Amino acid sequence: MNLLTHDEIVLQLRQLPALPAVINEVLASFGNDEADIGRICLLVARDQSLTARLLRVANSSFYGLQCRVATINEAVVVLGFRAVRSMLLTLSVNGVFDKQDCPGFEPRAYTRHCVGVGLAARAIAETTGRNPDQAFAGGVLHDIGQLVLASIFGAAYALVLAYRREHDCPLAVAERDILGTDHAIVGGLLADAWNFPASLRSAIVEHHAPSAASADSLADLIHVADAVAHGLGLAGDDCDLVMPVDPTAWQRLGLDRVKLASILPRVVDGLEEASQAFSA
Repeated sequence: MNLLTHDEIVLQLRQLPALPAVINEVLASFGNDEADIGRICLLVARDQSLTARLLRVANSSFYGLQCRVATINEAVVVLGFRAVRSMLLTLSVNGVFDKQDCPGFEPRAYTRHCVGVGLAARAIAETTGRNPDQAFAGGVLHDIGQLVLASIFGAAYALVLAYRREHDCPLAVAERDILGTDHAIVGGLLADAWNFPASLRSAIVEHHAPSAASADSLADLIHVADAVAHGLGLAGDDCDLVMPVDPTAWQRLGLDRVKLASILPRVVDGLEEASQAFSA
């Protein structure tokens, strides 16, 4: 056992590199209809690396643009600020963590799964009348607690991954057995530390227990998208298990087999290029 306490996790989170100033403004723009979009675009444009990564995602087949966008302002005009905001947040948050120092943790598998959940969440949102851009961000970030554990507590998390393989159990079960906590809880602590909007926090904390969340949260949507990604084996991880779908989440979304069948090809077809764009 390598139990992690709440205080220990919070202390380590405080020592993470600060998010870029522009991302703090992006986070503040959630729930602020008067956010200065022009200022945010100007700040992003000054960060050449972030700009290049965002434009690569924007120009990927994931968005299906008829012509390429060459600047942040063009991306906002063509895709809308909400879509660009979601891309900025997911690219920046995932970029904070070093994924290389945890034996058994596969960054490529992690990225493929999370992007797959994002694609599924976006497709489900479009089918059910939800916000697709926020759904995509929630999907990509839903397992961020795994990155926290793998990068900050690498030695202990390696034991979790070995335990999961040995016992053929769900990852969250292995985490709780070895660490006394799981990636959803740890992700929630990160969301609190970085002042994530409540909608994204819910996607992170409650995606394994959506019935405990309110009916208007992202938890239902991300939970079902997570099940879709696991069911399709998008991570390419031989330890991946099919997860059961919470009936409350399924019913609240109003899904059926026909709607789900229409979603699956969109997820599979967009996975490769989207994964490459987000792992660049």
